[in-house]
Amino acid sequence: MTWVLALILWPLVGACVVTGLRRNDRLATVAAVVFALVELAMIIPTWATYQPDGARLQHTSSMDWIPSFGVHISFGIDGIALVMIAVIAFLVPIVIGALGTADKLPQDRSAGGFLALILVQEAITIAVFAATDVFLFYVLFEIMLIPMYFLIGGYGGANRQYAAVKFFLYSFLGGLIMLASAIGAYSLAADELGNGTFDWATLVTVVRDAPASTQIWLFLGFFLAFAIKAPLVPFHTWLPDAAGEAPIGVAVLLVGVLDKVGTFGFLRYCLPMFPEASKQLAPLVLVLAVIGVLYGSILAAGQQDMKRFVAYVSIAHFGFIALGIFAFTQQATVGAVTYMLNHSLATGMLIVVLGLVIARGGSTRISDYGGMYKLTPLLGGMLLIAGLSTLSLPGTNSFVSEFLVLLGAFETQPVYAILATVGMVLAAAYVLWLYQRLMTGPVRGTALVGAGGGPGTAIAPELGARKTIRDLGGRELAILVPMVVLIIGLGFYPQPVLDTVTPSVDATLSALNGGQ
Repeated sequence: MTWVLALILWPLVGACVVTGLRRNDRLATVAAVVFALVELAMIIPTWATYQPDGARLQHTSSMDWIPSFGVHISFGIDGIALVMIAVIAFLVPIVIGALGTADKLPQDRSAGGFLALILVQEAITIAVFAATDVFLFYVLFEIMLIPMYFLIGGYGGANRQYAAVKFFLYSFLGGLIMLASAIGAYSLAADELGNGTFDWATLVTVVRDAPASTQIWLFLGFFLAFAIKAPLVPFHTWLPDAAGEAPIGVAVLLVGVLDKVGTFGFLRYCLPMFPEASKQLAPLVLVLAVIGVLYGSILAAGQQDMKRFVAYVSIAHFGFIALGIFAFTQQATVGAVTYMLNHSLATGMLIVVLGLVIARGGSTRISDYGGMYKLTPLLGGMLLIAGLSTLSLPGTNSFVSEFLVLLGAFETQPVYAILATVGMVLAAAYVLWLYQRLMTGPVRGTALVGAGGGPGTAIAPELGARKTIRDLGGRELAILVPMVVLIIGLGFYPQPVLDTVTPSVDATLSALNGGQ
Protein backbone atom coordinates (compact mmCIF):
# COMPACT_ATOMS: atom_id res chain seq x y z
CA MET A 1 0.00 0.00 0.00
CA THR A 2 1.37 3.42 -0.96
CA TRP A 3 1.36 6.40 1.37
CA VAL A 4 -1.21 8.13 -0.87
CA LEU A 5 -3.61 5.21 -0.67
CA ALA A 6 -3.16 5.16 3.12
CA LEU A 7 -3.92 8.90 3.25
CA ILE A 8 -7.21 8.25 1.43
CA LEU A 9 -8.32 5.22 3.45
CA TRP A 10 -7.35 6.37 6.96
CA PRO A 11 -9.93 9.21 7.27
CA LEU A 12 -12.62 6.82 6.00
CA VAL A 13 -11.76 4.43 8.82
CA GLY A 14 -11.89 7.38 11.20
CA ALA A 15 -15.31 8.40 9.88
CA CYS A 16 -16.64 4.90 10.60
CA VAL A 17 -15.26 4.98 14.16
CA VAL A 18 -16.61 8.47 14.84
CA THR A 19 -20.02 7.48 13.47
CA GLY A 20 -20.10 4.60 15.93
CA LEU A 21 -19.42 7.08 18.75
CA ARG A 22 -21.91 9.69 17.59
CA ARG A 23 -24.05 9.32 20.72
CA ASN A 24 -21.14 10.56 22.81
CA ASP A 25 -19.91 13.88 21.46
CA ARG A 26 -16.86 13.98 23.70
CA LEU A 27 -15.56 10.56 22.64
CA ALA A 28 -16.41 11.28 19.02
CA THR A 29 -14.39 14.50 19.14
CA VAL A 30 -11.39 12.81 20.75
CA ALA A 31 -11.47 10.04 18.15
CA ALA A 32 -11.74 12.56 15.30
CA VAL A 33 -8.77 14.54 16.65
CA VAL A 34 -6.66 11.37 16.93
CA PHE A 35 -7.44 10.26 13.38
CA ALA A 36 -6.83 13.76 11.99
CA LEU A 37 -3.47 14.10 13.77
CA VAL A 38 -2.35 10.66 12.59
CA GLU A 39 -3.31 11.68 9.06
CA LEU A 40 -1.21 14.83 9.45
CA ALA A 41 1.72 12.77 10.74
CA MET A 42 1.48 10.52 7.67
CA ILE A 43 2.23 13.55 5.49
CA ILE A 44 5.79 13.57 6.84
CA PRO A 45 6.89 10.23 5.31
CA THR A 46 4.84 10.97 2.18
CA TRP A 47 6.71 14.23 1.65
CA ALA A 48 10.07 12.74 2.71
CA THR A 49 9.82 9.90 0.18
CA TYR A 50 8.65 12.12 -2.67
CA GLN A 51 11.47 12.96 -5.08
CA PRO A 52 10.87 16.31 -6.83
CA ASP A 53 13.27 15.44 -9.66
CA GLY A 54 11.98 11.88 -10.00
CA ALA A 55 9.06 10.52 -12.01
CA ARG A 56 6.20 12.90 -12.80
CA LEU A 57 3.74 10.78 -10.83
CA GLN A 58 4.92 9.05 -7.66
CA HIS A 59 3.39 6.87 -4.93
CA THR A 60 1.27 5.36 -7.69
CA SER A 61 -1.23 2.51 -7.34
CA SER A 62 -3.74 1.08 -9.81
CA MET A 63 -6.37 -1.62 -10.09
CA ASP A 64 -8.96 -2.46 -12.72
CA TRP A 65 -12.41 -1.00 -12.22
CA ILE A 66 -14.23 -1.25 -15.58
CA PRO A 67 -11.64 -2.94 -17.83
CA SER A 68 -13.89 -3.05 -20.90
CA PHE A 69 -13.93 0.77 -20.93
CA GLY A 70 -10.33 1.27 -19.84
CA VAL A 71 -11.31 2.63 -16.43
CA HIS A 72 -9.02 2.09 -13.45
CA ILE A 73 -8.91 3.08 -9.80
CA SER A 74 -5.50 4.67 -10.03
CA PHE A 75 -3.78 7.23 -7.85
CA GLY A 76 -0.49 9.09 -7.91
CA ILE A 77 0.84 12.52 -6.98
CA ASP A 78 3.12 15.17 -8.36
CA GLY A 79 4.54 18.08 -6.40
CA ILE A 80 1.43 20.20 -6.92
CA ALA A 81 -0.92 17.50 -5.62
CA LEU A 82 1.42 16.78 -2.70
CA VAL A 83 1.28 20.38 -1.51
CA MET A 84 -2.51 20.47 -1.69
CA ILE A 85 -2.88 17.14 0.11
CA ALA A 86 -0.55 18.41 2.83
CA VAL A 87 -2.62 21.54 3.40
CA ILE A 88 -5.80 19.45 3.65
CA ALA A 89 -4.20 17.27 6.32
CA PHE A 90 -3.08 20.40 8.17
CA LEU A 91 -6.43 22.19 8.10
CA VAL A 92 -8.68 19.31 9.18
CA PRO A 93 -7.29 19.19 12.78
CA ILE A 94 -7.77 22.98 12.87
CA VAL A 95 -11.39 22.55 11.81
CA ILE A 96 -12.00 19.87 14.44
CA GLY A 97 -10.28 21.94 17.12
CA ALA A 98 -12.47 24.93 16.27
CA LEU A 99 -15.60 22.95 17.12
CA GLY A 100 -16.93 24.34 20.38
CA THR A 101 -14.90 27.56 20.15
CA ALA A 102 -15.25 29.29 16.78
CA ASP A 103 -17.93 26.80 15.69
CA LYS A 104 -21.29 26.33 17.39
CA LEU A 105 -23.47 23.56 16.00
CA PRO A 106 -27.28 23.58 16.16
CA GLN A 107 -28.47 22.11 19.45
CA ASP A 108 -30.33 19.27 17.74
CA ARG A 109 -27.23 18.13 15.82
CA SER A 110 -24.53 15.83 17.15
CA ALA A 111 -20.85 16.62 16.88
CA GLY A 112 -20.22 13.00 15.90
CA GLY A 113 -22.19 13.27 12.67
CA PHE A 114 -20.51 16.56 11.81
CA LEU A 115 -17.00 15.21 12.43
CA ALA A 116 -17.66 12.01 10.48
CA LEU A 117 -18.65 14.12 7.46
CA ILE A 118 -15.49 16.22 7.87
CA LEU A 119 -13.32 13.08 7.74
CA VAL A 120 -15.20 11.74 4.72
CA GLN A 121 -14.72 15.10 3.02
CA GLU A 122 -11.01 14.94 3.76
CA ALA A 123 -10.64 11.46 2.26
CA ILE A 124 -12.57 12.26 -0.93
CA THR A 125 -10.77 15.57 -1.49
CA ILE A 126 -7.36 13.90 -1.15
CA ALA A 127 -8.51 11.25 -3.62
CA VAL A 128 -9.54 13.97 -6.10
CA PHE A 129 -6.06 15.50 -6.04
CA ALA A 130 -4.43 12.07 -6.36
CA ALA A 131 -6.63 10.53 -9.08
CA THR A 132 -4.75 9.70 -12.29
CA ASP A 133 -7.72 8.21 -14.18
CA VAL A 134 -9.90 10.91 -15.74
CA PHE A 135 -13.16 9.01 -15.24
CA LEU A 136 -12.26 8.32 -11.60
CA PHE A 137 -11.46 12.00 -11.20
CA TYR A 138 -14.91 12.90 -12.55
CA VAL A 139 -16.65 10.46 -10.19
CA LEU A 140 -14.76 11.79 -7.18
CA PHE A 141 -15.31 15.38 -8.36
CA GLU A 142 -19.07 14.77 -8.09
CA ILE A 143 -19.01 12.61 -4.93
CA MET A 144 -17.00 15.33 -3.22
CA LEU A 145 -20.12 17.50 -3.31
CA ILE A 146 -22.20 15.15 -1.15
CA PRO A 147 -20.56 15.52 2.29
CA MET A 148 -20.17 19.26 1.73
CA TYR A 149 -23.86 19.51 0.82
CA PHE A 150 -24.84 17.88 4.12
CA LEU A 151 -22.31 19.92 6.10
CA ILE A 152 -23.76 23.18 4.80
CA GLY A 153 -27.40 22.09 4.64
CA GLY A 154 -27.42 20.31 7.99
CA TYR A 155 -25.23 22.52 10.15
CA GLY A 156 -25.24 25.98 8.54
CA GLY A 157 -27.12 29.22 9.11
CA ALA A 158 -30.69 30.29 8.53
CA ASN A 159 -30.51 30.07 4.72
CA ARG A 160 -28.43 26.90 4.71
CA GLN A 161 -30.77 24.86 2.51
CA TYR A 162 -30.75 27.44 -0.27
CA ALA A 163 -26.97 27.81 -0.06
CA ALA A 164 -26.38 24.04 -0.04
CA VAL A 165 -28.63 23.39 -3.04
CA LYS A 166 -27.09 26.26 -5.01
CA PHE A 167 -23.58 25.00 -4.27
CA PHE A 168 -24.50 21.46 -5.28
CA LEU A 169 -26.30 22.34 -8.50
CA TYR A 170 -23.60 24.69 -9.78
CA SER A 171 -20.79 22.20 -9.24
CA PHE A 172 -22.82 19.18 -10.34
CA LEU A 173 -23.75 20.83 -13.64
CA GLY A 174 -20.11 21.76 -14.24
CA GLY A 175 -19.12 18.16 -13.59
CA LEU A 176 -21.62 16.85 -16.15
CA ILE A 177 -20.20 19.17 -18.79
CA MET A 178 -16.71 17.95 -17.91
CA LEU A 179 -17.88 14.36 -18.32
CA ALA A 180 -18.97 15.12 -21.89
CA SER A 181 -15.47 16.41 -22.66
CA ALA A 182 -13.88 13.40 -20.95
CA ILE A 183 -15.92 11.10 -23.17
CA GLY A 184 -14.76 13.10 -26.17
CA ALA A 185 -11.14 12.61 -25.10
CA TYR A 186 -11.83 8.88 -24.64
CA SER A 187 -13.18 8.70 -28.21
CA LEU A 188 -10.08 10.42 -29.56
CA ALA A 189 -7.91 7.85 -27.79
CA ALA A 190 -10.03 5.01 -29.20
CA ASP A 191 -9.60 6.37 -32.73
CA GLU A 192 -5.87 6.85 -32.28
CA LEU A 193 -4.94 3.74 -30.28
CA GLY A 194 -7.69 1.29 -31.18
CA ASN A 195 -8.82 1.08 -27.56
CA GLY A 196 -10.35 3.85 -25.49
CA THR A 197 -8.74 4.83 -22.21
CA PHE A 198 -9.22 7.32 -19.40
CA ASP A 199 -5.61 7.11 -18.22
CA TRP A 200 -4.42 10.67 -17.72
CA ALA A 201 -0.85 10.18 -18.96
CA THR A 202 -2.05 8.44 -22.13
CA LEU A 203 -4.70 11.05 -22.88
CA VAL A 204 -2.14 13.84 -22.53
CA THR A 205 -0.06 12.31 -25.33
CA VAL A 206 -3.08 11.66 -27.57
CA VAL A 207 -5.43 14.62 -27.13
CA ARG A 208 -2.80 17.35 -27.38
CA ASP A 209 -2.20 16.32 -31.02
CA ALA A 210 -5.88 16.77 -31.92
CA PRO A 211 -6.91 19.68 -34.18
CA ALA A 212 -7.19 23.02 -32.42
CA SER A 213 -10.95 23.25 -33.05
CA THR A 214 -11.49 19.87 -31.36
CA GLN A 215 -9.26 20.86 -28.46
CA ILE A 216 -11.21 24.05 -27.92
CA TRP A 217 -14.53 22.23 -27.51
CA LEU A 218 -13.02 19.66 -25.15
CA PHE A 219 -11.12 22.36 -23.25
CA LEU A 220 -14.31 24.34 -22.66
CA GLY A 221 -15.98 21.37 -20.97
CA PHE A 222 -13.15 20.94 -18.48
CA PHE A 223 -12.60 24.67 -18.07
CA LEU A 224 -16.22 25.43 -17.24
CA ALA A 225 -16.28 22.79 -14.49
CA PHE A 226 -13.06 24.13 -13.00
CA ALA A 227 -14.07 27.80 -13.39
CA ILE A 228 -17.23 27.11 -11.39
CA LYS A 229 -15.29 25.24 -8.73
CA ALA A 230 -12.49 27.84 -8.48
CA PRO A 231 -14.62 30.11 -8.75
CA LEU A 232 -13.89 32.62 -11.48
CA VAL A 233 -16.16 35.53 -12.29
CA PRO A 234 -18.92 35.19 -13.59
CA PHE A 235 -19.26 31.62 -12.24
CA HIS A 236 -18.74 32.70 -8.63
CA THR A 237 -22.21 33.48 -7.33
CA TRP A 238 -22.59 30.26 -5.32
CA LEU A 239 -19.56 30.97 -3.11
CA PRO A 240 -20.76 34.00 -1.07
CA ASP A 241 -23.99 32.17 -0.24
CA ALA A 242 -22.27 28.88 0.64
CA ALA A 243 -19.47 30.48 2.67
CA GLY A 244 -21.90 32.88 4.35
CA GLU A 245 -24.17 30.08 5.59
CA ALA A 246 -21.58 27.35 6.27
CA PRO A 247 -20.27 26.69 9.79
CA ILE A 248 -16.84 28.20 10.40
CA GLY A 249 -14.92 24.93 10.01
CA VAL A 250 -16.82 24.01 6.87
CA ALA A 251 -16.09 27.45 5.42
CA VAL A 252 -12.37 26.82 6.06
CA LEU A 253 -12.51 23.63 3.99
CA LEU A 254 -14.79 25.11 1.33
CA VAL A 255 -12.78 28.27 0.69
CA GLY A 256 -9.38 26.92 1.67
CA VAL A 257 -9.39 23.49 0.01
CA LEU A 258 -12.33 22.52 -2.19
CA ASP A 259 -12.06 25.59 -4.38
CA LYS A 260 -8.45 24.67 -5.18
CA VAL A 261 -9.71 21.65 -7.12
CA GLY A 262 -10.65 24.15 -9.82
CA THR A 263 -7.24 25.77 -10.16
CA PHE A 264 -5.58 22.36 -9.77
CA GLY A 265 -7.72 21.16 -12.68
CA PHE A 266 -6.44 23.96 -14.89
CA LEU A 267 -2.90 22.75 -14.26
CA ARG A 268 -3.48 18.99 -14.37
CA TYR A 269 -5.97 18.78 -17.23
CA CYS A 270 -6.50 21.96 -19.25
CA LEU A 271 -2.91 22.98 -19.98
CA PRO A 272 -1.21 19.63 -20.76
CA MET A 273 -4.20 17.95 -22.46
CA PHE A 274 -5.34 20.92 -24.56
CA PRO A 275 -2.25 23.06 -25.18
CA GLU A 276 -3.44 24.79 -28.37
CA ALA A 277 -6.85 25.55 -26.90
CA SER A 278 -5.20 26.86 -23.73
CA LYS A 279 -3.06 29.25 -25.74
CA GLN A 280 -5.89 30.46 -27.96
CA LEU A 281 -8.33 31.00 -25.10
CA ALA A 282 -5.79 32.38 -22.61
CA PRO A 283 -6.71 36.04 -23.35
CA LEU A 284 -10.33 35.33 -22.40
CA VAL A 285 -9.27 33.62 -19.17
CA LEU A 286 -6.90 36.47 -18.33
CA VAL A 287 -9.72 38.99 -18.76
CA LEU A 288 -11.90 36.97 -16.40
CA ALA A 289 -9.01 36.68 -13.94
CA VAL A 290 -8.36 40.42 -13.77
CA ILE A 291 -12.07 41.17 -13.56
CA GLY A 292 -12.21 38.74 -10.65
CA VAL A 293 -9.33 40.48 -8.87
CA LEU A 294 -10.94 43.91 -9.15
CA TYR A 295 -14.55 42.83 -8.72
CA GLY A 296 -13.82 40.65 -5.69
CA SER A 297 -11.76 43.40 -4.07
CA ILE A 298 -14.38 46.10 -4.57
CA LEU A 299 -17.23 43.94 -3.28
CA ALA A 300 -15.15 42.78 -0.31
CA ALA A 301 -14.67 46.42 0.68
CA GLY A 302 -18.45 46.91 0.67
CA GLN A 303 -19.45 43.86 2.68
CA GLN A 304 -21.15 44.07 6.06
CA ASP A 305 -21.12 40.32 6.74
CA MET A 306 -17.75 38.90 7.84
CA LYS A 307 -18.15 35.50 6.19
CA ARG A 308 -19.27 36.97 2.88
CA PHE A 309 -16.33 39.36 3.15
CA VAL A 310 -13.97 36.38 3.16
CA ALA A 311 -15.79 34.88 0.17
CA TYR A 312 -15.24 37.98 -1.96
CA VAL A 313 -11.62 38.24 -0.81
CA SER A 314 -11.16 34.67 -2.05
CA ILE A 315 -12.73 35.49 -5.41
CA ALA A 316 -10.11 38.22 -5.80
CA HIS A 317 -7.32 35.84 -4.84
CA PHE A 318 -8.50 33.19 -7.28
CA GLY A 319 -8.18 35.83 -9.97
CA PHE A 320 -4.49 36.12 -9.08
CA ILE A 321 -4.09 32.34 -9.24
CA ALA A 322 -5.74 32.14 -12.67
CA LEU A 323 -3.56 35.01 -13.89
CA GLY A 324 -0.46 33.12 -12.83
CA ILE A 325 -1.55 29.88 -14.49
CA PHE A 326 -2.51 31.37 -17.85
CA ALA A 327 0.49 33.71 -18.08
CA PHE A 328 2.44 30.57 -19.10
CA THR A 329 5.75 31.46 -17.45
CA GLN A 330 7.58 29.41 -14.85
CA GLN A 331 7.68 32.19 -12.26
CA ALA A 332 3.98 32.99 -12.61
CA THR A 333 2.90 29.35 -12.52
CA VAL A 334 5.07 28.53 -9.50
CA GLY A 335 3.59 31.64 -7.88
CA ALA A 336 0.08 30.42 -8.68
CA VAL A 337 0.72 26.98 -7.15
CA THR A 338 2.24 28.41 -3.99
CA TYR A 339 -0.63 30.92 -3.88
CA MET A 340 -3.01 27.94 -3.72
CA LEU A 341 -1.20 26.78 -0.59
CA ASN A 342 -0.75 30.18 0.99
CA HIS A 343 -4.31 31.30 0.32
CA SER A 344 -5.49 28.18 2.16
CA LEU A 345 -3.39 29.10 5.19
CA ALA A 346 -4.12 32.83 5.24
CA THR A 347 -7.82 32.53 4.53
CA GLY A 348 -8.18 29.53 6.81
CA MET A 349 -6.73 31.51 9.70
CA LEU A 350 -8.82 34.57 8.84
CA ILE A 351 -12.03 32.52 8.87
CA VAL A 352 -11.18 30.88 12.20
CA VAL A 353 -10.31 34.21 13.84
CA LEU A 354 -13.49 35.83 12.56
CA GLY A 355 -15.36 32.80 13.87
CA LEU A 356 -13.91 33.49 17.31
CA VAL A 357 -15.03 37.12 17.01
CA ILE A 358 -18.53 36.01 16.03
CA ALA A 359 -18.66 33.51 18.91
CA ARG A 360 -17.96 36.34 21.36
CA GLY A 361 -20.20 38.99 19.82
CA GLY A 362 -23.04 36.83 18.53
CA SER A 363 -23.29 38.58 15.16
CA THR A 364 -21.66 38.26 11.73
CA ARG A 365 -22.25 41.93 10.92
CA ILE A 366 -19.11 44.06 10.96
CA SER A 367 -21.05 47.15 12.04
CA ASP A 368 -22.07 45.41 15.28
CA TYR A 369 -18.50 45.52 16.57
CA GLY A 370 -15.86 48.01 17.57
CA GLY A 371 -12.94 48.39 19.94
CA MET A 372 -12.52 44.66 20.58
CA TYR A 373 -8.75 44.99 20.91
CA LYS A 374 -9.27 46.70 24.27
CA LEU A 375 -11.06 43.60 25.53
CA THR A 376 -9.27 40.83 23.61
CA PRO A 377 -5.73 41.92 22.68
CA LEU A 378 -4.57 38.40 21.78
CA LEU A 379 -7.51 37.91 19.46
CA GLY A 380 -6.82 41.31 17.94
CA GLY A 381 -3.20 40.34 17.33
CA MET A 382 -4.23 37.10 15.60
CA LEU A 383 -6.66 38.97 13.37
CA LEU A 384 -3.87 41.39 12.45
CA ILE A 385 -1.53 38.55 11.45
CA ALA A 386 -4.24 36.85 9.38
CA GLY A 387 -5.12 40.15 7.74
CA LEU A 388 -1.51 41.01 6.92
CA SER A 389 -1.06 37.61 5.30
CA THR A 390 -4.27 38.15 3.33
CA LEU A 391 -3.00 41.47 1.96
CA SER A 392 0.39 39.86 1.17
CA LEU A 393 2.61 41.93 3.43
CA PRO A 394 6.33 41.15 2.90
CA GLY A 395 7.43 38.66 5.52
CA THR A 396 4.19 36.70 5.34
CA ASN A 397 3.62 33.60 3.23
CA SER A 398 1.30 35.19 0.64
CA PHE A 399 3.80 37.86 -0.42
CA VAL A 400 6.14 35.39 -2.14
CA SER A 401 3.27 33.93 -4.17
CA GLU A 402 1.77 37.24 -5.22
CA PHE A 403 5.17 38.66 -6.10
CA LEU A 404 6.01 35.66 -8.31
CA VAL A 405 2.63 35.80 -10.06
CA LEU A 406 2.97 39.49 -10.90
CA LEU A 407 6.65 39.24 -11.82
CA GLY A 408 6.09 36.25 -14.09
CA ALA A 409 2.88 37.62 -15.63
CA PHE A 410 4.56 40.92 -16.44
CA GLU A 411 6.93 39.10 -18.81
CA THR A 412 4.15 38.01 -21.17
CA GLN A 413 1.04 39.92 -20.04
CA PRO A 414 2.17 43.32 -18.74
CA VAL A 415 -1.24 45.01 -19.07
CA TYR A 416 -3.03 42.32 -17.07
CA ALA A 417 -0.27 42.31 -14.47
CA ILE A 418 -0.52 46.08 -14.00
CA LEU A 419 -4.30 45.91 -13.65
CA ALA A 420 -4.00 43.09 -11.13
CA THR A 421 -1.58 45.20 -9.10
CA VAL A 422 -4.49 47.53 -8.36
CA GLY A 423 -5.99 44.57 -6.49
CA MET A 424 -3.02 44.65 -4.10
CA VAL A 425 -3.82 48.25 -3.21
CA LEU A 426 -7.48 47.41 -2.72
CA ALA A 427 -6.52 44.42 -0.55
CA ALA A 428 -4.65 46.69 1.83
CA ALA A 429 -7.69 48.96 1.99
CA TYR A 430 -10.33 46.30 2.69
CA VAL A 431 -8.23 44.33 5.19
CA LEU A 432 -7.26 47.40 7.19
CA TRP A 433 -10.84 48.65 7.01
CA LEU A 434 -12.06 45.37 8.49
CA TYR A 435 -9.48 45.48 11.28
CA GLN A 436 -10.25 49.10 12.08
CA ARG A 437 -13.99 48.48 12.27
CA LEU A 438 -13.68 45.40 14.49
CA MET A 439 -10.75 46.19 16.74
CA THR A 440 -10.18 49.94 17.08
CA GLY A 441 -12.18 52.93 18.28
CA PRO A 442 -14.80 52.90 21.03
CA VAL A 443 -16.16 49.54 22.13
CA ARG A 444 -19.46 48.83 20.36
CA GLY A 445 -22.11 46.12 20.35
CA THR A 446 -24.56 44.79 22.91
CA ALA A 447 -22.12 42.12 24.03
CA LEU A 448 -19.14 44.44 24.03
CA VAL A 449 -20.12 48.05 24.70
CA GLY A 450 -18.26 49.99 27.37
CA ALA A 451 -14.97 48.89 28.88
CA GLY A 452 -15.49 49.01 32.61
CA GLY A 453 -13.06 46.65 34.24
CA GLY A 454 -10.04 46.42 32.02
CA PRO A 455 -9.26 43.87 29.32
CA GLY A 456 -11.87 41.14 29.09
CA THR A 457 -14.63 43.05 30.86
CA ALA A 458 -17.45 44.92 29.19
CA ILE A 459 -20.69 46.53 30.22
CA ALA A 460 -23.85 46.35 28.15
CA PRO A 461 -25.80 49.46 29.19
CA GLU A 462 -28.87 48.33 27.24
CA LEU A 463 -29.05 45.33 29.55
CA GLY A 464 -27.68 47.06 32.61
CA ALA A 465 -25.31 44.16 33.13
CA ARG A 466 -21.62 43.50 33.20
CA LYS A 467 -20.36 40.81 30.81
CA THR A 468 -17.01 39.10 30.56
CA ILE A 469 -15.53 38.92 27.07
CA ARG A 470 -12.84 36.25 27.11
CA ASP A 471 -9.58 36.67 25.28
CA LEU A 472 -8.01 33.65 23.60
CA GLY A 473 -7.65 30.59 25.80
CA GLY A 474 -5.19 27.72 25.61
CA ARG A 475 -7.25 25.63 23.19
CA GLU A 476 -7.78 28.54 20.84
CA LEU A 477 -4.08 29.41 20.88
CA ALA A 478 -3.27 25.77 20.13
CA ILE A 479 -5.40 26.10 16.99
CA LEU A 480 -3.98 29.43 15.82
CA VAL A 481 -0.29 29.28 16.75
CA PRO A 482 0.61 26.54 14.20
CA MET A 483 -1.00 28.65 11.50
CA VAL A 484 1.01 31.68 12.58
CA VAL A 485 4.20 29.61 12.51
CA LEU A 486 3.53 28.50 8.93
CA ILE A 487 2.50 31.98 7.78
CA ILE A 488 5.68 33.55 9.12
CA GLY A 489 7.92 30.56 8.36
CA LEU A 490 6.88 30.30 4.72
CA GLY A 491 7.12 34.07 4.44
CA PHE A 492 10.82 34.01 5.28
CA TYR A 493 11.74 30.54 3.99
CA PRO A 494 9.47 29.25 1.19
CA GLN A 495 12.24 27.18 -0.45
CA PRO A 496 10.99 23.68 0.55
CA VAL A 497 7.66 24.33 -1.14
CA LEU A 498 9.27 25.97 -4.17
CA ASP A 499 11.65 23.03 -4.60
CA THR A 500 8.76 20.59 -4.43
CA VAL A 501 6.44 22.25 -6.94
CA THR A 502 8.89 23.68 -9.49
CA PRO A 503 9.70 20.38 -11.31
CA SER A 504 5.97 19.63 -11.65
CA VAL A 505 5.36 23.13 -12.97
CA ASP A 506 8.18 22.67 -15.48
CA ALA A 507 6.65 19.39 -16.63
CA THR A 508 3.25 21.07 -17.07
CA LEU A 509 4.70 23.92 -19.10
CA SER A 510 6.77 21.46 -21.16
CA ALA A 511 3.57 19.56 -22.06
CA LEU A 512 1.92 22.89 -22.91
CA ASN A 513 4.76 23.73 -25.28
CA GLY A 514 4.88 20.35 -26.99
CA GLY A 515 7.34 18.43 -24.80
CA GLN A 516 6.83 15.05 -23.20
